[in-house]
Amino acid sequence: MLAVAVLAAGKGTRMKSALPKVLQPLAGATLVERVLASCEHLQPDRRLLIVGHQAERVEQELEGHSGLEFVLQQPQNGTGHAVQQLLEPLRDFRGDLLVLNGDVPLLRPETLAALLEQHRSSGAAVTLLTARLADPSGYGRVFASPDGQVSAIVEHRDCNDEQRRNALTNAGIYCFNWQQLSAVLPQLTTDNDQGELYLTDTVAMLNPAMHREVDDADEITGINDRLQLSQCEAVLQERLRHHWMAEGVTFVDPASCTLSEGTCFGRDVVVEPQCHFRGTSAIGDGCRIGPGCLIEDSQLGANVSVLHSVLRQAEVADGCAIGPFAQLRPGTQLGQQCHIGNFVEVKNSSLASGVKVNHLSYIGDADLGAGVNVGAGTITANYDGMRKHRTVVGAGSKTGANSVLVAPLRLGSNVTVGAGSTITKDVPDGALALGRARQLVKENWTGPRP
Repeated sequence: MLAVAVLAAGKGTRMKSALPKVLQPLAGATLVERVLASCEHLQPDRRLLIVGHQAERVEQELEGHSGLEFVLQQPQNGTGHAVQQLLEPLRDFRGDLLVLNGDVPLLRPETLAALLEQHRSSGAAVTLLTARLADPSGYGRVFASPDGQVSAIVEHRDCNDEQRRNALTNAGIYCFNWQQLSAVLPQLTTDNDQGELYLTDTVAMLNPAMHREVDDADEITGINDRLQLSQCEAVLQERLRHHWMAEGVTFVDPASCTLSEGTCFGRDVVVEPQCHFRGTSAIGDGCRIGPGCLIEDSQLGANVSVLHSVLRQAEVADGCAIGPFAQLRPGTQLGQQCHIGNFVEVKNSSLASGVKVNHLSYIGDADLGAGVNVGAGTITANYDGMRKHRTVVGAGSKTGANSVLVAPLRLGSNVTVGAGSTITKDVPDGALALGRARQLVKENWTGPRP
């Protein structure tokens, strides 16, 4: 059996944030969510999150993760003290305990699988993950024999000068035989520089203790401040871009673009510079995105082009052209071959195939039939000061420039709205609707005289 415990009780004071450190966002997910995701494939029998600082907030953020058990550490007195809190909830557990840190989000699933496999095949009481770092400052040093057996772990602050020259560092990731660990946990003491209970001290009490050196040292990067958060973001973004380029996506300037792990791309997509993808978004085959776009929680069909525009919670069918400088707000649905042009905003509206809204318009809470042509400066006046109302425009209709459609309103099919009109009443099929004052011309006008 396997239990996974994630240490997530710390304050993270160096982040200088009202948000708990483990809830800091990284490429569209929180740090602790990334840690939890890294071990999902192991299918653990128990998953425990040790919380402390802002425990209620952390629990609320993770309430959607079924089967996750929360264990309170109060006060927080070191990693050993944190794992001591598991003695009661795991009193009847028989198996291995994998201990992860909630602020180490770059671990690959295959790394944890290899760690668990080595631990079980070697029969070790504990197997820890290690890395050789060019600059090991701040990390505990691991002292081991050539066959991988660990003799000691010494925290950086407790190392002497000779010990600090050792580049083999403790990643803070452990796989324990739980029965052996639970027997020695009560023996931990605070005899160290910080006056805390260190989980690392159990390694000297367990035999045999082994280590596995990680291939990519970036995986064990911990986050304590904003600089380290940005460094992890850069590593993760590079991974994501490399993955999608290998799948047939072209990034013209990869370093200028950011992705979320919820973003997926089809083949032959071209992403121009300064494009950013957030949340869960799907970009279809042959799309051309950018430059200068933000796409969040949106689905795009094949051969869509988007230029200098923002899309949030929008659905866009094949062959649409969007931008430049357009905004599709939540609830927007575009049928095939729609054109949304410069300085156009669409919100909570359904546009059927072939609709064109090419210039300077606002379409909100509206349903537009196939082939509707919206003239420049047309707006739907959808708000009466208390409620939102819908506008329905039938297929083949068109509005002239600077038209105002005051909702609730229904225009039939093949309706023409004259330029400059304000339409407040329903219009039947095939009609011409005009709603503007008669033009008045005064000839030989000299204007006011002083």
